[in-house]
Amino acid sequence: MTQKKVNNLARSILNCLVPVLLAFLAGAVVICIIGENPLEAYGVLLQRSFFTSVGFQNTLHYAGPMILTGLAIAVTFKANIYNMGVEGSLLIGGFAAGIMGAQLTGMPSVPVKIICFFTAVLFGVAFAMIAAVLKVKFRADEMVVTMMMNYALSKVLEYLATTVFRDTGAGYVCTPTVSEQAMFVRIFGKSRLTVFFFLVLILLAVMYVVMKKSRLGYEITAMGKNFEFAEATGMNVGKKIFLIMAVSGALAGIAGAGWMLEDQYHYTLTFSSNPGLGWDGMLIALMGGHDPVGILVAAIFYAGLKTGADSINMYTNVPKEIVALIQGLIVLFLAVKFFNERFQLVRRFKKAKEA
Repeated sequence: MTQKKVNNLARSILNCLVPVLLAFLAGAVVICIIGENPLEAYGVLLQRSFFTSVGFQNTLHYAGPMILTGLAIAVTFKANIYNMGVEGSLLIGGFAAGIMGAQLTGMPSVPVKIICFFTAVLFGVAFAMIAAVLKVKFRADEMVVTMMMNYALSKVLEYLATTVFRDTGAGYVCTPTVSEQAMFVRIFGKSRLTVFFFLVLILLAVMYVVMKKSRLGYEITAMGKNFEFAEATGMNVGKKIFLIMAVSGALAGIAGAGWMLEDQYHYTLTFSSNPGLGWDGMLIALMGGHDPVGILVAAIFYAGLKTGADSINMYTNVPKEIVALIQGLIVLFLAVKFFNERFQLVRRFKKAKEA
C-alpha cells in the first residue's frame, strides 16, 4: 500500500471517528451533570450490545436493514447524486411486501419470500425512477424532489393503511399480518436474529464487488468527481443515473421487505420508526465513508446504540434518552461534514478570506 493510500485511509478513519467521539464526549458531560458515571453507563451500553450472545445477535438483527439503506445511499452519493428518497423506497417496498405476504397463503415458504422481495424491489425501483426521470429529463434537483416525495408517499401509505388495506380486526391502524410462510424464523429463539441478516451480507459482498471492482464502480467514482468530465469521456451520464437510482431503490426496497418479514409483520404508521431506517442509512453511509466495509462497521455500531438503550435505563440511573442525544449529536456533526462536502463551505471560506 502506497503512502498516499495510507494517508487517505487514515483521513477516512479520522473523519468517521471524530463525530462519534465528539458525540460521546458531549453525552458524557450530560451524564456527569445529572450526577452519574459516564464510564459505567457506556460500559453497560457496550457490554449489553456487543459482549453478550443475545445482545450481539439483536444488534446484528437491527443492523441488517440499515446496512442495505446505507449502501442505497452510498451508491448514489458516491456518484454525486443526492438521493434522499431511500426512506420512501424502503416504506413502499415494505408496504408492498407486507400486502403480498398477507395474501400468499398455502404456498411453500421460499417462493412466498421470493415473490415478496421481488414485489418490494419493483416498487422501490419505481419510486426511485420518478426522481431519476425528473433529474435527467428536466434537470430537477434530486435532493429537493426526493425529500418532497418521501413526505407525499408517507401520506399516501397512511391513507391506504387506514382505509383500503386496513386490518379491521386489529385495535390500531395496520395492514393484515403476513402469513407464516412469509415470515423469517428466528434462528436462536431468544434473540431476534434471522436468516435475513446473512442475505444482507451476501448483498453487501455483491455491492463491494460492484463498487470496487466493476466498470460501474469506476463510472460511479468518475461521476462523483465531475459530471462534465465523465460525459466528455463518452459516458452516457443520464443512462448511468437511471441505473444507479434503480440499484439504490432496489436495495432500499429489499431493506423494507426484510424489515417487514423479519420484525414488523404488518405495516403500521410507525413501520420505519423515528427518524426512519432510510435516514439512519444516510448517517451510516456518511460514517462509513460510502465504503461497503465502512458501512458494515458503522451499521453494527449504530445498531448497538439502539440495542443498548434499554440496558442503560435498566442497569443504571441514566435515562435511555441519553442514547437518543448521542445519536442526534452524531447526526449533527456528520451533517456539518456532509454540507461541507456538498457545498465546499471550508474552501469557499478560505477563498473569501484570502480575497
